[in-house]
Amino acid sequence: MLYRESGQFKTSYKADMAIFPIRQDLWGLITTLIVAVVIVPLFASEHMIVGYLLPFMIWSIAAIGLNILTGYAGQLSLGHGAFMAVGAYSAYNLAVRIPDLPLLAVFIGAGLIAAACGVVVGSPSLRIKGFYLAVATLAAQFFSEWVFATFPWFVGGAASMVIDTPKMSLFGYPIESNLDNYFLVLGFVIVTTLLAKNLVRSEIGRAWMAVRDMDVAAEVIGIRPLYTKLSAFAVSSFFAGIAGALYAFCYVKSVDFTAFDLFVSLKVLFMIIIGGMGSILGCFLGAAFIVILPILLNVAAHHLTGGNVSPELITNIEHMTFGGLIVYFLIVEPHGLARMWTTAKEKLRLWPFPH
Repeated sequence: MLYRESGQFKTSYKADMAIFPIRQDLWGLITTLIVAVVIVPLFASEHMIVGYLLPFMIWSIAAIGLNILTGYAGQLSLGHGAFMAVGAYSAYNLAVRIPDLPLLAVFIGAGLIAAACGVVVGSPSLRIKGFYLAVATLAAQFFSEWVFATFPWFVGGAASMVIDTPKMSLFGYPIESNLDNYFLVLGFVIVTTLLAKNLVRSEIGRAWMAVRDMDVAAEVIGIRPLYTKLSAFAVSSFFAGIAGALYAFCYVKSVDFTAFDLFVSLKVLFMIIIGGMGSILGCFLGAAFIVILPILLNVAAHHLTGGNVSPELITNIEHMTFGGLIVYFLIVEPHGLARMWTTAKEKLRLWPFPH
């Protein structure tokens, strides 16, 4: 079989702790990047880019942020949509009020503002945890919706609360087409994924997991719970802010607080539960399951019925099928799709003697 470690010797601790200790995993990543950078722009249609790839990549960034907080640090949050909204409105105000600010600085600044809000919302995490912390973050979700709906300053005093985002340019190159937006979002996906992967493997990442497993024991061995939890909230909100800014600027091309309601927070939470808690790969698998699968089910239903069935019935069948698949996957593997993928790889490594 192709998936073997035979002949791959490691002579240092650095090589043993590499992100991809098995050479085939690195080859798989390189192949995926080649497909994303070269093959997709050449052969993918506009509908494929706008309808499938852009939302998939943006939601993957949002899922990585929540997985850092919930999957790695063990802090349950239902306010992820609020941080995405903060990122979207912050990016809009930075771009409009400071026109000379570079585009990358706009998105990074939006992420930093969302991170600051995340620290404020996460401050009660030292005293409360579990469902009580979830309720506190849920209050932040409702509070953000009220703020953006009440104060027109965030939209420059416009009468309508839904406003179009300004035009974008990167290093003097105008970003206008869907393909330009695709490359911009893809760049953020690559950078944020690499950043998240290295963070969870670093000292702070080990501290997050120690607090997740047993916060009292973590404090006994010298880990500072407040700093650790607030850093998880800050990093998670930073990713959410960037995802919200990309969603507004590159996908819907408008800023609207109703696009980041409670359903969005639950949607991202379902992504990491289905994909796999405590797994970066699981964020992408969960985003693909939640974002792309319903579209494919709807298209398949239209083709199978020949368009003779009412859209309402097709939508109900789609929801029933989608919900049934979620229950099935959670029964078969409660640890998510990433765990199923890891199990399959382990069987390949031990073939023909799998467990």
